Amino acid sequence: MSESPKSKKPGRARELSTEIRLLIAFVLTGIVLFLTPYFYKPPAPPPAANKKAPAAVQQVQQAKQAPLEEKKTKPARAPRRAARVPAVVMVSGAKEEEFEVNTQLYRIRFTNRGAVVRSWVLKKYLDSTGKPLELVNAKAAGKTGHPFSLVFSGQKPETDLSQALFLARQTADPPAIEFEYSDGKVQCRKSFRFHASRYRSELSTEVVGAASRLPHLVAWRGGFGDLSIYNPASTQHSMHFNVTDGKLVQKAASDAEDGPAIDRGNFSFAGLEDTYFAAVALPVSGTTLEVRTYADLVPTTAGDKEETYLGAAVGGEGENRLTLFVGPKNMDVLRRVDPKLESMVDFGWFAFLAKPLFLILNWLTDRWIHNYGWSIVLVTIAINLLLMPLKITNLKSMKQMQMLQPKIAAINERFKGIGLRDPRKQQQNQEVMDLYKKHGVNPMGGCMPLVLQMPFFIAFWKVLTVAIEMRGAGWLWVRDLSQPEHIPIRLLPVAMIATQFVLQKMTPTTTVDPMQQKMMLLMPLMFGFMFYSASSGLVLYWLTGNLVGIAQQVLFNRLVPSTPPIAKPAATPKGSRK
Repeated sequence: MSESPKSKKPGRARELSTEIRLLIAFVLTGIVLFLTPYFYKPPAPPPAANKKAPAAVQQVQQAKQAPLEEKKTKPARAPRRAARVPAVVMVSGAKEEEFEVNTQLYRIRFTNRGAVVRSWVLKKYLDSTGKPLELVNAKAAGKTGHPFSLVFSGQKPETDLSQALFLARQTADPPAIEFEYSDGKVQCRKSFRFHASRYRSELSTEVVGAASRLPHLVAWRGGFGDLSIYNPASTQHSMHFNVTDGKLVQKAASDAEDGPAIDRGNFSFAGLEDTYFAAVALPVSGTTLEVRTYADLVPTTAGDKEETYLGAAVGGEGENRLTLFVGPKNMDVLRRVDPKLESMVDFGWFAFLAKPLFLILNWLTDRWIHNYGWSIVLVTIAINLLLMPLKITNLKSMKQMQMLQPKIAAINERFKGIGLRDPRKQQQNQEVMDLYKKHGVNPMGGCMPLVLQMPFFIAFWKVLTVAIEMRGAGWLWVRDLSQPEHIPIRLLPVAMIATQFVLQKMTPTTTVDPMQQKMMLLMPLMFGFMFYSASSGLVLYWLTGNLVGIAQQVLFNRLVPSTPPIAKPAATPKGSRK
């Protein structure tokens, strides 16, 4: 048998047997149970306690919150029935207020009326007037609402949340602001959390109706980005990256002329962009995202004339949890926020040439030259030197064509007056081609300089279009290489036209047709017309190429002997034809 519990008198316990100790223990226990009610009298329980113990427990708990008389008169089920009706907590702001979030990169102004953004300024970037860049078109708010207003895709709440006064709670470290509103019909919450040194923030929104969450989107309408540039509406797009197709899809305002254009799917990010800036949302992985594109006829801060500007809304759930990027399309910045965002910097079909070109320009500027203008000059010289063997071959071919011009003129004279549909026209072309073949001349040689430059021209154009590093980069008198010169007479296009004329006169003539020669002399004027409104960096590239071409032509003319002047074909008597 097991040993009994110790008694209060251990000395005596050792002398007694186990059976006697058990007997004494039972007797003592009985005495304690018998005498306890006489010394400790508990209060009398309620009448219902003897019939149903759980009800008594509930009544004791309710007694702490209700008067004794009410507890006696109400039946036991009454508290359970009241618990089924949720308590309505009214939450709202007392008055309209503004709140500011200030980080190293942003200065954002919120209002608690609608819990929206009135101003979003990027501190490290300036607009064309020299002021810190404002991304919000404040003049459009009267027609489209402020950024981060809510758009409902199905059932709408009874309350107009755009006019509701939200209760705001703001913290400085980390920078964050939370808005909340409830009026018994709808509950709404918006939360913004920022990173002090990154263009990244977290946004969560939730709208609850009478019985369930209400699907909604977060909108930014009435234009986005740098509205101070020339024709800003043409640079704006909505976009989303379709994970299924693996491509970036862009839409313009024209796609929403007949109403919002709606896309829904597995998108890694979606939002708005202009040439150099973007505001996009990244959903939780695997979440379906809805994107709406709007076309809004609104004025801007740059002018009162109404134009069609782009807007977008993203989301689609009753509760949206999104990562936000609002900032420059700088590849290093995008990579630090999320590597998926690098696809926004689209170098186009010539990415295989444009992206390495950008990386070289960036490296030269950061490490050695510290000026993008001189980097463009140096890279252009290097490109022309690399292509120099091909150019020399082409110049030799053009010299040979120049020597063959009298014979070609004689062939053309023999077939003078023949129509294009005449069978003898084919014979004329065959004789010319046989002549070229005999002397090893490429008839397309005259076009080769232009053909060789076009891929680099397109690559430079793409770099200047999408690389924000070029935005605001100056060179000598040029304030911004990504824009035309800000002077009455643009010197770079004028210099480009002049050097193009000089290069044209120095290049061997491959035709004796006076009309064709005049057309060739008009080419510099045509190029000048096209380049006059082009970015200064692009004109600088072409001008530098012309100067290098002139130097190469001088060198070639010294090394290769000049050809005899082209003989004029003899006049053919009227009516005679071989």
